[in-house]
Parts: sequence; C-alpha cells; structure tokens
Amino acid sequence: MHLSSISLHLPQRHKTKSSDDTDDEGFEKCTFVVSVLKVSLHLKMLLRVIISERDIRKVTLDTVPDTVHGLKEVLRSKLQLTDCFDLQYEDKDFNDFCNLSSVTDLSKDKATLKILISPPDTVSDSSLDTAVLPVSQSPSTSTQVTSSFSQLKQSRLHTWPAVFTIPTFSYDVELRLKHGNEAYSKDGTLLKMSRDMQTEILDKLAEGVFAYKAYPDKEEIKSVAIALVEKHPCLKERGSAAGWYGWKLSLTWKMGNYRSKLRDAGCNELQVNSTKRGTGGVQGQQNKVKKPKRSETNFLPDLPAGRDQKTLEHERELMCQEMKKRSPDMSFVDASMSSTYALRRQEIIYEEPPVSEMKKRWPALFCERQISAEFNRLMTLDLSKSFYEGIDRHLPKLLCLYRSKRCMDIVEMRAIMDSLDKNASNQRKRIAVLQGLPWIMRENPSQFVKICEHTDSEEEMTRGMTLGILTVVADVTDPIPCSSSDVALVIEEAVVLRGLGDIPNAYVNMMGLLYALNINYPKNLRYTFEVERDVLLKYDYGVSLQSVQGTFERTSIDHFRVQIVFSSANRVRLIAIHFFCLLIGKFCLWS
Repeated sequence: MHLSSISLHLPQRHKTKSSDDTDDEGFEKCTFVVSVLKVSLHLKMLLRVIISERDIRKVTLDTVPDTVHGLKEVLRSKLQLTDCFDLQYEDKDFNDFCNLSSVTDLSKDKATLKILISPPDTVSDSSLDTAVLPVSQSPSTSTQVTSSFSQLKQSRLHTWPAVFTIPTFSYDVELRLKHGNEAYSKDGTLLKMSRDMQTEILDKLAEGVFAYKAYPDKEEIKSVAIALVEKHPCLKERGSAAGWYGWKLSLTWKMGNYRSKLRDAGCNELQVNSTKRGTGGVQGQQNKVKKPKRSETNFLPDLPAGRDQKTLEHERELMCQEMKKRSPDMSFVDASMSSTYALRRQEIIYEEPPVSEMKKRWPALFCERQISAEFNRLMTLDLSKSFYEGIDRHLPKLLCLYRSKRCMDIVEMRAIMDSLDKNASNQRKRIAVLQGLPWIMRENPSQFVKICEHTDSEEEMTRGMTLGILTVVADVTDPIPCSSSDVALVIEEAVVLRGLGDIPNAYVNMMGLLYALNINYPKNLRYTFEVERDVLLKYDYGVSLQSVQGTFERTSIDHFRVQIVFSSANRVRLIAIHFFCLLIGKFCLWS
C-alpha cells in the first residue's frame, strides 16, 4: 500500500473584513496538499528457507526488515543459526539463485531463500586472547597493557554449527572427489576409495570436529556424516538407503583414536581423564571423569604459548593487588583475567576448591563484568543477551500457562499472579515467570529465593542455602516486590555478590557463576535449572530440539508418554522438560 500525498480540507476561516485583510477571502475554503515520501507497509511474508539438501524449513515473517542485515538477524534468531552465512534468493527471471543485495528483490508474499554457511573465522576472539603482561612491571607503575597478544593454544571460538562445514582435503583427494561427484551425477556411480583416501578423510573430519568439541555426541557425529555425503554424494555407501551410516560409525571410532593421540601428546582437556595420570598410589586408579557436561566450549584449555604456571600465578597476584584498590584499573583486570583463564580453569577442574577460597584467590571473578566475560570465554555465548531474549520470547506464553486452571490450583502460583495483577510492568512479569517456574516443575524453591527485611540477620537467612537469592525489601508479604533495597547471591551459605538490583539480574549472574565455578545444579531444583538452560537460554546440549518438538506435538496432555527413545544420560532430564512442555498445551514453547 503506497501513500503519495495527503489532502487536508480545512474548515471555513471567518475573519472581520478590513483594508489590511482583503486578500483573506481566499482563505474562506482552502485545501492543502502535503507531499510526503512513499511509505511501504510490509505485510506478512512466507519464506521457504533452504539450509541444506535435507533441511528445508518454512518461516513466516510478521514484518519484513528493510535491510538484508536485518533479515539475516531475524532468520538467525528463528532458525537458531550460530555461524556466519550469506543469503541467496530464487530469481524468477533466471529460475536460479542469485545473491540477495536488497530486500526489494524479494516477492511481496512468498519467496525462496538459500542459506550459504560461511566457514568458521580463524581470527582469534578478543575475549580469548592472552595479554602478555611484563612480570617486572606492576599495575601500580603502569596501567597500560602491552599490545602483544598470544592466542590460547586451544581455544574454541564457536559453538556447534547448525550445518557442519566439510573441510578441504588434500589436492589429490579433492581431485578424485570431483571426478567421483561428476560420475555420480551422470549415472549414479559410487566412488571406489583406497584405504589411504578414507583415512585422510576421517582424519580431516576428526580434526574439524575437535575444533568444536572434544566429546561430540551421536547426533553431532551423525550431522557430520550427513554433511559429508551431501557435499560428496559419490561417498555414499552401497546398499544403504541413507548412505551415511557407515561414515558415522567410522568417525565415532576415529574420534576415539584422535583423542588418544592428543592425550598422549599432553592435551590437558583429555589427559585429565586418563587412568594413567598421577604417581604412586594414584597412578592406574580410575579417576573421576571430568569433561564438558553442559556443552562448555573451552572446558579445560592448555596454558598460553610461552607461559607457565609461575608467570601466570604472578599475574594473578598483581590482579589481586589491583582489586584491593578503591578504584581498580578495569582494563588491566580484564586483560589479566583473560590471560589467566587457562590457569583458573585447571585450578577449578583439578582441585575443585570451595567457593570461599576461589573468592580469595580470584576476587575479580565475583563481579558482574567478569562473570559475563568468563561465561563468554567458556561458552562463546553472550549470557545477558541470551537470557533476556529467551525470557522475553516466552514471556506471554508462560504467563498464559501460569493462569491456566492447572497452575492456579497451586497456592503459591495464585499469590504470584495476584501480585502481578497489581502492577504488570515488564520487569515484574520477568520476576513472575522466574518465581513461578519451580512450582509448575513440582519443585519447592522456599530455600532458593528468600525475601527478608533489612532488620533480619544475614547469618540466619543464609543458613542452609547452598545456592540461592536473597532479596531485602520493605514488604515481605508480596511475592513480587515492587522495589528492593538489596539483592544478593548466596553460594555455600555465604553471600558472594551484592547490589544486583533485581531478581532477573541475580538469575543471570547465578547461571554465570555456576558455569564459571563448575558447580552442579541443586538436586531439589534440578529440573527448574534444566528448563532455564534449554528453554530460556535455548542452548542445545546434545538433544535435537526438532525431534523433541515433534514428540510434544504428537503427545496429548491426557496421555503422557515419550515416543522417542533417548540415551540413558538424557532420558530423565528430557522427561522432566517433556512434562513442562506438555503443561503448556497449545502455548507450546518450541517455536
């Protein structure tokens, strides 16, 4: 709909006639025509998005962005894409795909887009760079950090991609694959591989997989095998309908062999789980398995090149001295925390110190700025942005769920919603969602979130709190306080962080510290934290959300059953999340 001009008809203007205003009779009835720019009102658009040959999705846009960059950001959010990509559209003049340079090239109602995943960027991330600080120079004499940087020997800068990018093989292998793909496209002839060629392909794939994860799960291995036969169809198996199952098994064994080689070479991330580690009575004993359980990207990196524990420990001491100042140099602290990340992770994983000791040795870790930075170093994910986007995305549906008859039978839930009705600001809605989540998961948060007055004893309130949030308010009877004088985070019966402002911000920092300190979720609130992690943060932990969504849609509330068989490690967790999504009914969260 285009608007080119606006006509304004003004009423008659009555004035007393005089010699000075004889010309005013022309204003008895006037019509002003105001020219304006054309305004385009974008209606809904239906998109057919091709991610790969086997992954084609239907996307509906309520509003069409004005720029290609805006369209890419919308698709990134809706399709959960993490890698960089380019867009192509199906041009009607040529009946083929062309690069999308302007949104105006798309049809008004329907369009077909093709996503081209770009290979991972090899440039190091600034948050994972290591600032080289001179040992002889203290932050008191110089607050400038030198510009010499050295990247961590093993740092993963990307999460697992939506579509795995097959690496480039050696020239002779690529040449054989090229001729093999041409023969396959003509008459379907499959390539006969030599043992050396198969070994090189598996070695390259294992190296590419390890760049994302040291311990990939079955679904991730499967995605690599599918991506391989999609790019090189001549590598499909004979007599196999899918054509990739044998590659999946071979790559699984190859990853085990590849980890063994790196373990023997001294990779800390793998050596920590070796049964040969240790000396004396410890050697040969089965050690506690210490590997990423929540898809940590940089779980246990090696020390930076050219650095040892002694120099990094000296940097830590300088940073502690800086933090004792009234106004510490945060640029120096940021650089020190980044450079000592590997030392800190080894201390947390190997020694598992209590939180009180960690706060003494690493005081900078217990501030909001460094919690967010540490989570980004560990997970390559923006903590605050992901959490708030997740909670705002599901806010209306969750509140509809909370007001359902099933949930309103819970006394605590009814009190939360009654308090929200008095003042339904967006911030109070966030608090209501977080406060009500444990109750619909049938877990009791009475020892997790406590509301107290400023006259109450802190020691008394934190007693028995292994993990929790303490809110100081004037009216303790209101489950959603309108204002609070202080919000603190409690770990192991001690306040570790104060002045958080509100409960949502306390949740954000609590999730960051749980990951940074490698702390397990509380057993009595396990399913609540699982939902917050998988639904609010929307971070995939080895479970195909599309397959889970299909289960939710096919399962009725009256007949609670799990129709997809998962691994034993994930089955209990998925049943809990399955139950949570069943309660939503038609307000299904998985969009």
